[in-house]
Amino acid sequence: MTIQSEQDRMMKKFFALCLGLLLAQAVAAAPLPYDEKADAKADLSQALSQAQSSNKQVILVFGANWCTDCRELDKALHGKSAALIDGKFILVKVDVGNFDKNLNVAQSYGNPIKKGIPAAVLLSPDNKILYSTKAGELADARRMGENGIYDFFNKEIVKRQGG
Repeated sequence: MTIQSEQDRMMKKFFALCLGLLLAQAVAAAPLPYDEKADAKADLSQALSQAQSSNKQVILVFGANWCTDCRELDKALHGKSAALIDGKFILVKVDVGNFDKNLNVAQSYGNPIKKGIPAAVLLSPDNKILYSTKAGELADARRMGENGIYDFFNKEIVKRQGG
């Protein structure tokens, strides 16, 4: 091997490493869907108040930033499902950490996280449970894909609104 070809090989490795570092930095810089410092009870109280004045329902989504399925669900809720969700609901995301945060909030709605996260609870403006994913229906959100998540929420929304 010539010195020039060795230098070319080393330069390619260097550029590949730089590209990898840039991609890793871009992924790390992506906003995380769950505010780990949020006051879940205050957020929920505010959402219920807003739901009463806007005649909307509330969707509580329990999850965590480390959870790939939770991040995929969040992407879908802000993608294809955004118009569906925004038009009829107030979305509240509740961080459960490593199943060590906001467990009292989950318990007060029948523990929808028992079979995994993400989990969702649909609430009336007067804080009554209309639907809960107690069987882990969203715990495999990454395999459901954006269309499957949209279909799931669309089906539950139509069912709960008498349509």
